Amino acid sequence: MRSLAELDVEGKRVLVRVDFNVPLQTGPDGARQVADDTRIIAALPTIERLRSRGARIVLVSHLGRPKGQDPQLSMAPVAARLSQLLGSPVKQAGAVVGEQALAMSEALAPGEVMLLENVRFEPGETKNDQELAHALAELADAYVNDAFGAAHRAHASTEGVAHLLPHAAGLLLQREVNVLGEILKDPHRPLVAVIGGAKVADKIGVIDRFLQMADVVIVGGAMAFPFLAAGGHQVGASLCDAEDVEHARRLLERAQSLEGATFELPVDIVIADSFSAEAQRRELDGVEVPDGWMGLDIGQRTAARYGELIAGAGTVFWNGPMGAFELPPFAAGTKAVAQAVARCKGVTVVGGGDSAAALAQFGLEDAVDHLSTGGGATLELVEGRELPGVVALDGAGVR
Repeated sequence: MRSLAELDVEGKRVLVRVDFNVPLQTGPDGARQVADDTRIIAALPTIERLRSRGARIVLVSHLGRPKGQDPQLSMAPVAARLSQLLGSPVKQAGAVVGEQALAMSEALAPGEVMLLENVRFEPGETKNDQELAHALAELADAYVNDAFGAAHRAHASTEGVAHLLPHAAGLLLQREVNVLGEILKDPHRPLVAVIGGAKVADKIGVIDRFLQMADVVIVGGAMAFPFLAAGGHQVGASLCDAEDVEHARRLLERAQSLEGATFELPVDIVIADSFSAEAQRRELDGVEVPDGWMGLDIGQRTAARYGELIAGAGTVFWNGPMGAFELPPFAAGTKAVAQAVARCKGVTVVGGGDSAAALAQFGLEDAVDHLSTGGGATLELVEGRELPGVVALDGAGVR
């Protein structure tokens, strides 16, 4: 994978695929504005590096999942926020490709930046349509992919266009691949994987991979209940469907058959009679959930045990909360894990939007070594699967 330093960009138009899929909100004036600019800030090092080298920058990103043209998902608010962060104007194209976008790209001076309209306004984007890929390639002389969060998608702007232009990885994408790759190839031991979230089906591959390579696999959040059910425990009204129980049963059998990782499940939990901050709350000294109640957090003994295991780690990978941390009565378990990860003297890597949101909620986002910007891309890379947007950067590109 070519680095940014290897790409000739001086005076060239450079198409940069960024991940500006950020949440929007309606401001006091009724206009749409960026609610969280974390992903925009993450792309600034690559943009600034290209500007300093005299590149003429054409940015492209998706935003949401529009069904055709949708003014509510226009990139205009993103261009406005990026202009503020860069301290210079960002020109907003009215379309993704076409005569206007081409003319704007050709008129760019070195160091200037423009942002194309939401690439998913084009139906060919998610189909990796070659006509769209060629139209995107006409806007530039070189291509840089810095959108790690979209690198697991073989789309026109992440994979197709890379085959048509000289290309390289952006600084963010390069760091993501290097850091996550290091966990897989040569982690500092012991390697502790902390896996939470809602559905076992979404993370079968990740859990299976860590069962083979980690020293400890910790499971929490709603994901724990299919495992508890598979072990014969009552789960009440906790989030737990039959499909996930079957997945959990197979993973438990695998965990017992391997000599590798220690597999950790909650030993006590916090339950409620509804999913609400105002719900009746009970702390169980065990994991048997009564009918009509649901588990919404790990208990104190579990949090202490998980914290001890994390504290002794040489490498920690954390993906997924330990409970409904967005509800204050059920945030303690996730907070304890977040604090343990932040205090860990080993290498700490956190992936997934919910885990990142938890770190931000507890003021710990700067206390870990690497906060991955990928969701599905992070999980797929950890599983050992090839990411189309990364594989496409292996060649030199052809104009």
